[in-house]
Amino acid sequence: MDARGWDQRYAASDLVWSAGPNRTVADQVSGLQPGSALDLACGEGRNALWLAEQGWTVTGVDFSSVAIEKARTAAAQRGLDVRLLVADVTRWQPGRTFDLVVVAYLQLPEEQLRQALGTAAAALAPGGTFLLVAHDLTNLDGGVGGPQDPAVLQTPAQVTSLLHSLQVQVAERVRRPVEVDGKLRYAIDTLVCATAPEVASR
Repeated sequence: MDARGWDQRYAASDLVWSAGPNRTVADQVSGLQPGSALDLACGEGRNALWLAEQGWTVTGVDFSSVAIEKARTAAAQRGLDVRLLVADVTRWQPGRTFDLVVVAYLQLPEEQLRQALGTAAAALAPGGTFLLVAHDLTNLDGGVGGPQDPAVLQTPAQVTSLLHSLQVQVAERVRRPVEVDGKLRYAIDTLVCATAPEVASR
């Protein structure tokens, strides 16, 4: 789906995603010391705004102008200072580094994913943390929800193969509880956490 398609989707409802952060993102970030954070493909800002509330200095980027405008409105309503930009994360370059880079549910074909994750890796400050959560390929048959196109679904091995410069700490599949028609079911996500190497002391 292109930016225009996402604009239409975001314009069709108050919130496409929940107002609160993704549970896995919150769990993985909760133990980190707040610093500067980049949320690539931030959508309506659910994770970016939550990070700002935890004390992070946040930049969020998404190619949907409708989503970014909704994120800006929500940030203003919550009294948060978040830098929110309209840009294609497969082409955009931040021009600076961050202590944390979050990539949540950016479902792209592998070549575009390679470009986005290259940007994410290059944007990490020494010792910084990379966090990716995505719909896993096995979710097609073993989980619920998510895209039904296997070309945009990910696996831990695929993601780690695109992170050559980072030190992978976690690469696994996780089950995420989802309520469907009043019943608890599970989606299957790819979770990858990695760190940028520290600068060697002289």
